[in-house]
Amino acid sequence: MQLAQRLHAENKGTRYARPLGTLAKEIAEDRAALRAIMETLDVNVDPVKVGVAWASEKAGRLKLNGRLVGYSPLSRLLELEGLLAGVEGKLGLWRALRVMAPAEPRLDEESLDELIVRAERQLGVLREQHGLAAEEALPQ
Repeated sequence: MQLAQRLHAENKGTRYARPLGTLAKEIAEDRAALRAIMETLDVNVDPVKVGVAWASEKAGRLKLNGRLVGYSPLSRLLELEGLLAGVEGKLGLWRALRVMAPAEPRLDEESLDELIVRAERQLGVLREQHGLAAEEALPQ
């Protein structure tokens, strides 16, 4: 979620701003949906996993982008790749929960179907943005 928010903030005023803003908002909603599902299933948040995820997101900021300070076209490309990986993982989670749903009455199959469709759409948007970013960051 923080990566999506940072990507949006770093790209205000560019052609990436609108789709990244929508994605950041949706990813925040997906996080809330996941927390609700976890609560419904009596699954606790693992502070170690949260810490590792936080540290990974922060470490992802340390990249060779050709600039000592600041944001570059390569920064955008690498962060879009990170977001693609995150949304792929989220989609895998929604699909796994959907497989479990018929045997688990606490899971709402219709809501999971909607989350799956949204994640698939998010991937389409991210792939499009990634293609544009690659053209800018890796000129021929």
